[in-house]
Amino acid sequence: MVRVPVPPTTVPPAPQGRTARRLSWAHLPPSVRAEVERRLGSEVVSAQSQDAGFTPGLASILTCADGSSVFLKAASLVAQRAFAESYHEEAQKLSFLPDGVPAPRLLWTFTRADWVVLGLEHVVGRMPQRPWDDDELDQCLELLTQVADSLTPAPPGPWSTFAEETAAWPACWEHVAAHHRHLVGPYAEEAAALARAAADASAGDTVVHCDVRDDNLLLADDGRVLLCDWNWPVVGARWVDALLLLVIARGDGVDTERIVASHRLFSDADADAVDAVLALATGYFLRSSDHPAPTSSPFVRDHQLWCGEVAWDWLATRRGWR
Repeated sequence: MVRVPVPPTTVPPAPQGRTARRLSWAHLPPSVRAEVERRLGSEVVSAQSQDAGFTPGLASILTCADGSSVFLKAASLVAQRAFAESYHEEAQKLSFLPDGVPAPRLLWTFTRADWVVLGLEHVVGRMPQRPWDDDELDQCLELLTQVADSLTPAPPGPWSTFAEETAAWPACWEHVAAHHRHLVGPYAEEAAALARAAADASAGDTVVHCDVRDDNLLLADDGRVLLCDWNWPVVGARWVDALLLLVIARGDGVDTERIVASHRLFSDADADAVDAVLALATGYFLRSSDHPAPTSSPFVRDHQLWCGEVAWDWLATRRGWR
């Protein structure tokens, strides 16, 4: 197993599987619980909350009296509008994914009493371990290769582009230059210019997930590897998902340069294009880390700071900014 020095960071990685403060099954209104049980065809006898991730919506494995199970997601349009709308988006986007994309199937969705509810296939498995294991990372990169192959060219759907979704991110460097000068030193202007180039650098004809982390990956007991939580898919370069995942892997000491140089996902990735997307992500993570931490997601700002510092270290190493 080849390892490289872990980049210096101000905060440790977020605790895996313990980052969210979620609603539970009991928080749903009786009419919503009744509709879920009607669709399941059996009474719910247990609900196991899944506390990975950084959102407060319900995310629970429900087990029914007849032994069946489902993965349930729900959020209130009144108290959690942004998250409820993201669940609605997820349901819509999942419906446009072609058969064969390795993702849990959407079984049904409904809105009742101002709650958006999704019932998804429950697949028994676990997240990849952290720090990243080389074999499990290879499995997940192979998954992302399968996803890219399945979604190139982009199938018909309501997709925006990566450039459109991240159009505001280059401006994050104004804040970073002012408030993270101790980290970025004299290179903020060069990094900002790179970030502005990311719109062209990230162009492509692949639907990319845009939020690949260990807590959105599932190593199933049946041997499959699945990509979950399709809230933000966009069209862009086929290597974008792998690059963003590798930021986290690099923070765990993985030799990510070896992967970028050898993996077929990056076979057509220009080095400057990779740097441009790294600069874009660095600015976004560092700027976002300075927003107040929501009580429903106490680890999200530390996670963003950690990712931003790791991404900066990688970018600075690649550009010779030492």
